[in-house]
Amino acid sequence: MNITVQHEDFNIQEEVELLRKCDSSIGAVVTFTGVVRDLNLESGVTALELECYPAMVHKTLTDIAETAKERWQVNDISVIHRIGRLDVQDQIVFVGVSSMHRGDAFSACEFIMDFLKTDAPFWKKEHAELGARWLDARDCDHRARDKWVDSEK
Repeated sequence: MNITVQHEDFNIQEEVELLRKCDSSIGAVVTFTGVVRDLNLESGVTALELECYPAMVHKTLTDIAETAKERWQVNDISVIHRIGRLDVQDQIVFVGVSSMHRGDAFSACEFIMDFLKTDAPFWKKEHAELGARWLDARDCDHRARDKWVDSEK
């Protein structure tokens, strides 16, 4: 399992290759890559700043990934989250999951992203045409996370 919080960009192909190398029984690799978009809350965006306590975020992301490994049959997980100032179209986050079967890989990847959006302790400052603003998780992010909690009941 690879959990990384870093300033540097990442190479998606290299990350996929690492996920595939862990076991010859892998039949699926599912990935998600988040990028800085140019529009949010009806306003043009020029950049996004992410701050955190790296050790705290690393622990939270590790806990989320370990929960996914307990819940689905996955071979390996990689989560890379960038911090610092990111421009429009810069990569922010990579989540990759390898598994014998696609269903487990898709579910685990979505689960990790849904929890990351609400539970990972990042401070996000968006630079927009109307000035800078701090962002919180949106209601739709909480609903996406809650569907996993509700499905455990």
